[in-house]
Amino acid sequence: MGIDRRDTLSPLPRAATFVALFALALAGALALITKSSGAQSIGELNSRIASAKEEAQALAQRIESTSAELAATQQRAIAAAKREAELSATLARGREREARLEAAVADATAKLRAARAKLAKAHDALSERLVAIYRSGMPDELSLLLDSDGWDDLATRAEYLKRIEEADAALVARVRELRNEVADRLAAVEDAEAKVEAHNKELAAARDQIAAARAQAEAQAAELRQMRAAREAAINELRSKIGKWTNEVARLERISQREARDEVNQWFGDWAIPESIVMCESGGDWNAVNPSSGAGGAYQILPSTWELYGGEGKPQDASPQEQSEIAAQIWADSGAAAWECAG
Repeated sequence: MGIDRRDTLSPLPRAATFVALFALALAGALALITKSSGAQSIGELNSRIASAKEEAQALAQRIESTSAELAATQQRAIAAAKREAELSATLARGREREARLEAAVADATAKLRAARAKLAKAHDALSERLVAIYRSGMPDELSLLLDSDGWDDLATRAEYLKRIEEADAALVARVRELRNEVADRLAAVEDAEAKVEAHNKELAAARDQIAAARAQAEAQAAELRQMRAAREAAINELRSKIGKWTNEVARLERISQREARDEVNQWFGDWAIPESIVMCESGGDWNAVNPSSGAGGAYQILPSTWELYGGEGKPQDASPQEQSEIAAQIWADSGAAAWECAG
């Protein structure tokens, strides 16, 4: 040890300046080792954690958006269900109406058959009468007058002729009436059938509308639920990774700190200053003496410095404990700059 503590105003030589810088570096040994041991892994993991947190936040925002969209879709599904209920009621009423229309068609068809039967009979009667007229001829008023045997017979023949004419007229009118009735019945049947067909189309359209609305709402809701579940799973996975990475960072930091302490312990060993300095100064000999400077002990402390820090006698004659205590005080004040071997 070549520096006297009492010469505090004298400038340090170039080697001592380097030693002072080394002392500052040694004072930050823990920080340096922490950065060098696993720092790259810690930095990489912290970067991953930050990225994962950003991704999780973005996913959370998308989940919030999806949830809002899902809520809107569910509202549409509710509206569709309400509309479905209304259409179901319409369908129920439509089925009742369809039954009534079918009954009306059946009734109109039956009446049509009856009217056609009557018309056929009237046609037959009219045909027979026309044939009879054709065969016997139609009596006229002159022949009726000439062939009569008297007034009473004439009156009777006139009445008979009148009734024949009225019957013929009635038969023709009946045929005409039945023909009109058949036409009306046919029109009624056609109208009822058209109404049934139109109503059936309306029912089919309503069913299609219900099916489409329900299918669309269910498909959208299922898709949104699946999307939200996938994003929630991704967030959970990210959270799991963040937890693992955070634990790994903590582990690496603990390892780094422990390695730093181990490294410092390796530097100092069982000495109050780094072991390398002690070995350079004295070889670890508690009783060593430098014949040139008079520095003594394992730490090669100058007698003047020894006295300055309260030592009694000579350093090389003191106990190892006392030498270490005073060396520790010198190291705390000056660091490695107090020893030439540190340069």
